[in-house]
Amino acid sequence: MKKHDAHFPHLLLKKGKIKDRFHDALKEIILNGQLKAGAKLPSSRAFSELMSISRNSVIAGLERLIDEGYLIAKKGSGTYVSHNIPDEMIHIQATSQHQHTEEQLSDLNINPQIKEMFSIWHKALPHVEQNRIFSIGVGCTDLFPHDLWGRLLGRSWRQFRRLIGQVNEPFGFRPLRQAISDYVKTTRGLNCTEDQILIVNGTQQAMNLTAHVLLQQGDEIWLDEPGYDGALGAFTANGAKIRPVVSDKYGMDIAYGIRHWPNAKMIFTAPSHQFPLGGTLSLSRRIALLDWAAENNVWIFEDDYNSEFRYAAQPIQALQGLDQRERVIYAGTFSKMMFPEFRLGFLVIPKSLIEPFKLAKYYADTRTSYLEQVTLAAFISDGHYARHVRRVRKACYERQSALIEAIQLYLPDSFQIEPSDSGIHIVCWLAEHLTESDIVAKCREIGLGVQPLSRYCQTDSIKQAILLGFAAHPPSELVEGIRKLAQIIP
Repeated sequence: MKKHDAHFPHLLLKKGKIKDRFHDALKEIILNGQLKAGAKLPSSRAFSELMSISRNSVIAGLERLIDEGYLIAKKGSGTYVSHNIPDEMIHIQATSQHQHTEEQLSDLNINPQIKEMFSIWHKALPHVEQNRIFSIGVGCTDLFPHDLWGRLLGRSWRQFRRLIGQVNEPFGFRPLRQAISDYVKTTRGLNCTEDQILIVNGTQQAMNLTAHVLLQQGDEIWLDEPGYDGALGAFTANGAKIRPVVSDKYGMDIAYGIRHWPNAKMIFTAPSHQFPLGGTLSLSRRIALLDWAAENNVWIFEDDYNSEFRYAAQPIQALQGLDQRERVIYAGTFSKMMFPEFRLGFLVIPKSLIEPFKLAKYYADTRTSYLEQVTLAAFISDGHYARHVRRVRKACYERQSALIEAIQLYLPDSFQIEPSDSGIHIVCWLAEHLTESDIVAKCREIGLGVQPLSRYCQTDSIKQAILLGFAAHPPSELVEGIRKLAQIIP
C-alpha cells in the first residue's frame, strides 16, 4: 500500500449510495486536514481496488469534487487537492484549534519561552507553504540534476554498506568537511580548516546549537528589523532577548545597534544579503562590527544563506574571513542551491569553540545523516556543485529580470521594486491605496504565494510591501502570475 493510501481504508462508513458515500468521506478528510492542499490522489483504478467499489462510483465521486472545487485534475499528471478550498471550515477549525491551545497554555507546565513563541508562530503559519508561485526561500528546484544525484547516492550506499555501525563523527563526514573548507576559502574568502567545519541539519539547527553553547537566559541579541523570523523563533526559544536593529541598503546599522543595545552578547546578521530587504553590509560597517564585537567580547552569527545568488559584482569578503580575533560563527546552507528538503548545512567555528560545539551537536542528535554527506562530498569534489551554481545563477538572473519587466509592464503604478543584484526574491513597496493584507488575500485566491513584509517585522513597518520569490519558476510562469495579479488589483 502506498503511503498516501493510509488515509482511505475507512472512507465508506456512512449509509447511502456508494458514489455519494465516497464523495462525502473524501470531502471530509480534505476538510479535516488529513489530505493537504496540493496532495496527489491515487488513480481511480487504485481507489477502486483499495476500497473494493466500482471504478464508476469512484470516478463519479471524484468528478463531483472537481466540480465543487475541492480537487483539480491535471491532464497527464493526475488529480490533486485544490489549494483554494471553497469551504471556510478548514480556516475555522484551524483557528479554533490554535485558540484552544493558547487557552490551555496557562494550565500546562511548559517552558515559558515556548509560550512566547506562539505569537511568532501564528504570524508565520499562514505563509509557510512552499508550492505556490512567488513563494520565497525556494531555489531553482527544476534545474537540480536529479539523475546525477541519484547515481552518486547509489554509489555512496554501496560504499556505506561495508561501514554500517562504524560511523560516528559528531562533526560530520571528514571528506565533506574538507570539500566545504576548500570551497568556501576559494569562493567566500573564509579563513578556516576542515577541523572548524561542523555539519548540521540546516540553518535552524545551526542557530539552536549556537544559542545553546553561547547564550544564557536573558542575554540580548541583535536582529535586523525587519529580519529573519526563523532566527527570531530560534533565539527566543533559547531564552534570548531579541533587540531589533534597523537596516537599510547598506545592511544592519551597526552604529544604531551600539547606541541602543550596547549590552548585547551576540549579533545575528546576514551581511551578504540582508533578509528580507536585500542590502549588503558595507565594508565600513563590517569593520566597525568586528572591532566592537572584539572589544566587548560579543559573538557574531554570520548567516550566509544565499551569497552564491549574486548576479553583478562579486560579494564583499565574508565577515569570518575579515575576522582576526575569532568572534564570528559562520553558517552556510545548501538548501537554497539544491532544494528545500535538503537539510544539510554547516558552521565554521572558531578554534576555541570546537569542543563545546562538538558536545552540543552530539547531545542534540549524535550526528547528521551519513549518506547525504558522502554524496554531497562527491558532488562538490567532482566539480558538479560549482557547475550547478553557475547554471542556477544564470537562470535566476533571467528569472529575476523577467519578473521585474512584468511588474513594470502590468503593475507600474501599484508596485515600486527595491533594486537588488542578489538573492532569490524581490521586495515590492505598495502604492498608498494598497495594503499588504488585501494583496496577500487576493493572491491566495488565485494561488500565488507572496509574503507580506510585516511578517518579518517586530515593530510597525514604515511602509507596506510584499516579497515575491522568483527562483523556483521559469520566466513564462512568473510573467503569467503577474498578469493574473494585475487583473485583480484595483
